[in-house]
Amino acid sequence: MSNILCIETATTNCSVALSINGEVVAIQEDNATKYSHAERLHLYIEKVIEESNIDKTALTAIAISKGPGSYTGLRIGVSAAKGLCYALDIPLISIPTLTSLSYSVSGIEGDDYIVPMLDARRMEVYSAVFNASYKQIRATEAQILESDSFLEYLEKGNVYFVGNGAFKFSEICEHPNAFYIKDILPSALQMGILAERKNKIGDFEDVAYFEPYYLKDFIAGKPKLLS
Repeated sequence: MSNILCIETATTNCSVALSINGEVVAIQEDNATKYSHAERLHLYIEKVIEESNIDKTALTAIAISKGPGSYTGLRIGVSAAKGLCYALDIPLISIPTLTSLSYSVSGIEGDDYIVPMLDARRMEVYSAVFNASYKQIRATEAQILESDSFLEYLEKGNVYFVGNGAFKFSEICEHPNAFYIKDILPSALQMGILAERKNKIGDFEDVAYFEPYYLKDFIAGKPKLLS
């Protein structure tokens, strides 16, 4: 039996779930517009373990959403995941954030595509392209959206744009094959089955050296001068 704690902090959604053999049995999340990770993450971890009626020592692995996403959110999630792995002497599993986000879209088939899309400020998004079998067919990119972005896929079949970056694209693309799911953020709910697959084949990260996938370098804002 595998008991995997899944942690998702790549966006404003602070999300924690407990997966048993790939099935999520408990979840806590705060799908809000502001970051609450520092205040809620460890509380949510304790709650899902309690709701799952297992002891923390029964955890077999920790799964973390690796990015891309918020620099601060990813740092908080990865730090918590590493701490648990060290304390419990269990392996770390990383799940690409856009991969788990693509799994929030169901019922697609044939020549349909999924484009998970996270807001990266202005008209830029983090995106990737998946086919109807959830196989990634275009690499993850930080891209500036234009009206003809993704046209090669839109001309082939229905394309489902999902995530908080989808709203931006909906304002400039009215292609009849474009469908927008704007109110979805990455969640630990979709991480369970993906983490279980990696756990079965022993696809683990080096806890000491693992770093989040930021995609872009972090640029700190300039401090305001005091008058």
